[in-house]
Amino acid sequence: MDFTRYLPGPFASRELLERGARVVRVETPEGDPLRDVAPGWDAALNAGKESVVWDRQRDPELGPGLCARADVVLEGFRPGVAERLGIGARDVPESVVYCSITGFGAGDRLAGHDLNYAGWAGLLDDTAPALPPVQIADLAGGALYAVVEILAALLERERSGRGRHITVSMTHNAHRLAAHRLYGEPERTLTGALACYRIYETADGRFLTLTPVEPKFWRRLCELIGRADLVDRQYEPDQEALAAELAGVFRTRPLAEWLAVFEGEDVMAGPVATLAEAAERLGTSRPERAAPMLGEHTDAWRASFEG
Repeated sequence: MDFTRYLPGPFASRELLERGARVVRVETPEGDPLRDVAPGWDAALNAGKESVVWDRQRDPELGPGLCARADVVLEGFRPGVAERLGIGARDVPESVVYCSITGFGAGDRLAGHDLNYAGWAGLLDDTAPALPPVQIADLAGGALYAVVEILAALLERERSGRGRHITVSMTHNAHRLAAHRLYGEPERTLTGALACYRIYETADGRFLTLTPVEPKFWRRLCELIGRADLVDRQYEPDQEALAAELAGVFRTRPLAEWLAVFEGEDVMAGPVATLAEAAERLGTSRPERAAPMLGEHTDAWRASFEG
């Protein structure tokens, strides 16, 4: 039973759906705001799920009844709201795996969105004021950590028969994604400090990713671009001067020509593809199942209680 809205929770329950779960969205009469704000996202994240409208004023027992039928309850309310609605972790059977996706952890009432969480987590320090191209805290720190924790809790329930209450902090988990950098390695190694690990513009205004940090890959790259004189400069102190040399080279040809040069070679270079290009190459397609209409399955679920 998924009581969440917007992005992290629906992404998490979509991943569980794709691994065999039956997912029921429990929505207010107004529906998840994502339906109106980003209907394309809503359709992609919620295809194949069911939708039950819970009007708490008219039918206060429906929400708790749904929770009592669940293996997993997923919620993303601010602290105290689920309890006030009668669907808190203490209101469900002990066999239920109850997962709360939060911004900052249990009891923390700070308001925020993905960018705030990523900022608190220390993920933006190297690249600010540039914004991340995807919601790292929402999707990795929140949704995917929730999936991992839920699956682990279900496995434990197979042994013990008991569920547990999981609290996922998007900020804490986002920090975990980068916390290993605190322990001794050079700062910004993979976030712009090295000329051999950057993105370069090509002649047609497209971009090329470059990552040959190992000397053998770097050597082959320099040979292919006709700059063998750069081989010994890979880790020279003045990385900006080296980057300027590379930038000048890559601006001499369009992206497609560079990709042709590197085809079949061990150089660790590739395109900055558009999402559409990536989808075509990776075989991504629209969901075969449709997203549910708001409240489409409410009557069926209500009837199941009466039966």
